[in-house]
Amino acid sequence: MIGMMALLMIVSCATQQERAEQRVKTRLEVKEAIATKQLHIDIKSMNTMRYGSKMVTPDFFLELRGDTLRSYLPYLGQVHQAPMNSPAIGLNFEMPIQRYSESRPKANRTQLDLDVKTQEDTYRYQIDVYDTGDAHIHVRSINRDPISFDGTFAPIEK
Repeated sequence: MIGMMALLMIVSCATQQERAEQRVKTRLEVKEAIATKQLHIDIKSMNTMRYGSKMVTPDFFLELRGDTLRSYLPYLGQVHQAPMNSPAIGLNFEMPIQRYSESRPKANRTQLDLDVKTQEDTYRYQIDVYDTGDAHIHVRSINRDPISFDGTFAPIEK
């Protein structure tokens, strides 16, 4: 019985240390991804103004690659002025970033603000990336209701 309890304590210490090492690794990966502007966020859910929160399929993402934003995000909300003959559904595009700023409003969070203009609309993305790897994205545009997304950081495969 004493041997079993000692084994459980050793296993518990090992898993706590592994979790601590994983947190440090994630924090360093997030910091490097932001510094090099090579950031990928897998989307888990969206929060709409009119329809509440919805889980999404695992194929949606947002990616920052240098001075380019790759946005493959669903959209559920009201479009106030739809462009004629628009082939796009959702917030799906790859465009150069017009304005980029980075700040650290809290010790564990980096905030990225960027503007992107497509043929259809002008978008402002506010991306909050936490040292834990969690991310929150808020998107505002001229012609659509605002929408936000929750996701997790994933390193970009090179």
